[in-house]
Amino acid sequence: MNFNSHLAWRYAVKKFDSNRKVSETTINSILEAGNLAPTSYGLQPFQFVVVEDRKIREDLVASSYAQRQVADSSHLIIVAIRTDVDETFIQNFVTLNETERGLPGGSMKGYGDMMIGSIGGMKPEDKRIWAAKQAYIALGFMLASCAVHEVDSCPMEGFKPADYNEKLGLATRNLHAQVLLPVGYRAEDDAYQSHKKVRRPLQDHVVRM
Repeated sequence: MNFNSHLAWRYAVKKFDSNRKVSETTINSILEAGNLAPTSYGLQPFQFVVVEDRKIREDLVASSYAQRQVADSSHLIIVAIRTDVDETFIQNFVTLNETERGLPGGSMKGYGDMMIGSIGGMKPEDKRIWAAKQAYIALGFMLASCAVHEVDSCPMEGFKPADYNEKLGLATRNLHAQVLLPVGYRAEDDAYQSHKKVRRPLQDHVVRM
């Protein structure tokens, strides 16, 4: 299949086969796709929290409005935004870039100062929204990677972030749960797989100038 055919194949799975597991190699490939996603300044103000432990995921069902995908999938990927994008975080990012690109120390100071001025001037809520936007770009890349690997998925906003933060200790890691991505393989009796994918016709969805 070509890329668009893979995207047409995917749907938001409502029932996973709890007995089937995604290989660690494939999970890492999906995570790498998210890691390669473009982000503002390249800062990647998020992390991926992978929950495989079934007991933990069962406990999260109640905090996910009883949606079983959280527990019955092979892995639960939580895209969590960082709450510590401050001057130190940015300076570490600049140092990493200088090191990886073989640049002299301090050569990217101007770029770093620009980021510190821009992001440091944001109100806390604006910074949260900015980080969330970057997280959703990474989510999109992982969804596409799942489709290419023919791994099923179900992006979810229907959960209680505060519960997740508390139960998984995310706040102590300077993280806030933003969006969920259960991945695995569809159950044979998931009725949604037979539903026709419906999208607006492309010609009605695009404005050309």
